[in-house]
Amino acid sequence: MAVWQERGARVVAVTGHLDIDNIAPLDETLRKAAEDGAAPVVVDLSAVTFADSTTVNVLLRAHTALGPALRLAAPSVFLERLFTLTGLDTVLPLHGCVDEAIDAEPSAPFGADGGDREG
Repeated sequence: MAVWQERGARVVAVTGHLDIDNIAPLDETLRKAAEDGAAPVVVDLSAVTFADSTTVNVLLRAHTALGPALRLAAPSVFLERLFTLTGLDTVLPLHGCVDEAIDAEPSAPFGADGGDREG
C-alpha cells in the first residue's frame, strides 16, 4: 500500500489480494484519515485482484466515517463485478480514475436529495 498527497487529496493505492489476513493497513489508514479530517480521501483500487467481505466492511465503515470525502477510484474488473453484484455501486462513490476522483465534486450522502430512487 502506498499513501501520498496530491492536489489536496490523500491518495491510498492498494494492490493484490485484500482479505481478512491483510486488510488491517487499509483499515487503519482510512480510520486515521477520518480522525484527521482528511478530505478528500481517494482509494485507488485499480490493482486489486481479490477482495472479501472484510474489505467490503472496511470500505462501508470508511464511507460512514468519511462521508462524501471518501472516493473510490478505478476499481479493478473484479471489484466492479463485486460492487455491482452486491449493490455497493449504488452506495459507494466510484470514479473511473484517481484524477477524476480528486477533481470530483463532493457527492450528497445517499438519499439526501429526498427523492425516490428508481431501480
